[in-house]
Amino acid sequence: MKILALETATDACSVALLIDDDLFIEFELAPRQHTKLILPMIGKVLAAAGIALADLDAIAFGRGPGAFTGLRIAAGVTQGLALAADLPVIPISTLAALARQSYDTHKHTHIMVALDARINEVYWGKYVVQDNRLILQGEEQVLLPQAVELQRLHNESWVGVGSGWSVYADVLQEKVGEMQFIYADSAPSAVSIARLAVDEFIAGNAVAVEEAQPVYLRDKVAETIAERKKKQYAR
Repeated sequence: MKILALETATDACSVALLIDDDLFIEFELAPRQHTKLILPMIGKVLAAAGIALADLDAIAFGRGPGAFTGLRIAAGVTQGLALAADLPVIPISTLAALARQSYDTHKHTHIMVALDARINEVYWGKYVVQDNRLILQGEEQVLLPQAVELQRLHNESWVGVGSGWSVYADVLQEKVGEMQFIYADSAPSAVSIARLAVDEFIAGNAVAVEEAQPVYLRDKVAETIAERKKKQYAR
């Protein structure tokens, strides 16, 4: 199986090519440089593997939530490449990718992901790993850090992942209680996008190019100054 994955939802820009068990990776922490970096990165991993775009089985991308511009870059590049090579597309949650990284790297099985969503909010998702499969608990949300909820069962040891655990550390820990570990510096990587995409591809969840759309979670991408101030005062 050959899957190309792109992730540009945060300040990190990355591309991964997964060919069975072999990985070819390009990763750079480069705010506002994604447009310049993404295509050369794709060229590098394809060249390193010695394959052409048309040899792929699918293209996966981080569909969000995340930065508006970054999500548009990943989706737009994915659509263009998939259309040119007549390939299916696999949108993958950025929050799920962070949870998968935590499991792959540290073998944590109860993971709370919080990405800084700006304007005093977080992108929030809770995941549990069962039988090596990542399962979302409830739904992904964008909300005030004071509004997060966690029902602990059987004394599980939860870990926190993502930038929200740095920006809103005190508030989040007050809401969810003691954490086993916190990885606030973790950034989503295309490697986890690719690995999650394999399961989705096998399950038949690849989609046509026109269905490859970002997920913002917010009903409105932009809010008025008055609305932002109101949220700031409510914090």
